[in-house]
Amino acid sequence: MPNKIISSLLFAIVFSASFVYAQPAKVLADKIIAVVGNKIILKSDIDNSIADMQRQGIEVPEDAACLTLEQSIGVKALVLQAEKDSIPVTDEEVEADIDNQIRYFISQYGSKDELERVAGKSVYQIKEDFKEGFRDRKLASAMRNKIIEPVRITPNDVKNYFVQIPTDSLPFYETEVEVGQIIVYPKASRDAEEYCIEQLKEFKTQIESGKKEFGTVASIYSEDPGSRERGGMYEVNRGQKDLDPIWLSKAFTLKEGQISSPFKTKFGYHIIQLVSRSGEDAVVRHILKVPQVTQYEIQNGIQKLDSVRAKLIAGTIDFGTAVSRYSDDEGSKFTAGMMQGRDGTFLTLDQLDKDMVLKIGQLKVGGYSQPLEYTDERGKKGVRIIYLKTKTDPHRENIKDDYNKIAQRALEQKQENALEKWFNEKTQGYYIMIDDAFKSCPTLKRWVEIATRTKHIK
Repeated sequence: MPNKIISSLLFAIVFSASFVYAQPAKVLADKIIAVVGNKIILKSDIDNSIADMQRQGIEVPEDAACLTLEQSIGVKALVLQAEKDSIPVTDEEVEADIDNQIRYFISQYGSKDELERVAGKSVYQIKEDFKEGFRDRKLASAMRNKIIEPVRITPNDVKNYFVQIPTDSLPFYETEVEVGQIIVYPKASRDAEEYCIEQLKEFKTQIESGKKEFGTVASIYSEDPGSRERGGMYEVNRGQKDLDPIWLSKAFTLKEGQISSPFKTKFGYHIIQLVSRSGEDAVVRHILKVPQVTQYEIQNGIQKLDSVRAKLIAGTIDFGTAVSRYSDDEGSKFTAGMMQGRDGTFLTLDQLDKDMVLKIGQLKVGGYSQPLEYTDERGKKGVRIIYLKTKTDPHRENIKDDYNKIAQRALEQKQENALEKWFNEKTQGYYIMIDDAFKSCPTLKRWVEIATRTKHIK
């Protein structure tokens, strides 16, 4: 099996459950082009995966069919061993993954109806089509994790990996920082809250009287940027975990066409209308109004964080503990307040908001900013302290400044080696069959050799 087996297998795992679009009537019958143990791979599996790559704008290599078949064989081998090892994967886990995928597709196509039109089948049928592929994906992923979990990396491993890299192949890094923040969102006054409630009551009256359309009002007045352009519309499932539970519960207490009274969540005040419902799925519209805080409340937030900053500077509390105790940003509590980027906690300056870039330019490493007025991506006003943990100058990669990145790559290579060793040892006893049309694929050379040796195994 070629190098980069981990990335290849992950690629295959993603596309083994690729979206099944409406297909034209087939002229030729489908064909089994590979077998691993009792697992078959059809030509349509490969064709659909490649077609999905093209639809998603992914560059398709000339030997895409060979690569995709190689990856699919690897996945089937992992699934076969996972079943032998009785690695548990429940129907509930598979269904949850499928539901998440369906919600993603709906968000991409704009509605459940459009998804069904493009697919040429109902959501129920799509879910049924997904079951085997998603089960295989979970089993293959679990088996892969079992194989690589024992792999460990030592400083000598990192050093030996690094010295083998040609100097002219070392990447060049722009300035990178590790930065954290503690955010407080001052509570608006009761008068501001009452104003939002009265606005929503008036919207409800106008819509129910027929004077205005819900979608029109939402597109003009709602403060939810995620749905405003769609007239406040969301397609939701009762089991979704990424939505506010109060908001979601309210949606499923309504009758079709009914509009709720104003209610409060952590995001502000809402009214919600149930447009339609089918079992655990629903289409809703909502309007969000966020009570506005005044400079008086902002000043109170500044005073609160002033005292927190004093404790940080005095060393009576560490940053992670301060985040846990004082930050109102729920997401940061899982990262100890450190911002996350594509490469973990290391961020380039273009990944930060402009106000933060200006402020960290004035900080020394290990320093804390004064409390600063702040407006988040949803337009909500707050106050934050910025913490600059590390900062690097533009440089060519070296083991002193970039040890963690190098160590991660060294670990991945060691994991790849462990997977390759596993495949070399385990697959010798599997029955492998590869169709003659694919035996000339360079990427399948090893699988073809195994198939030749194991053709008598059934």
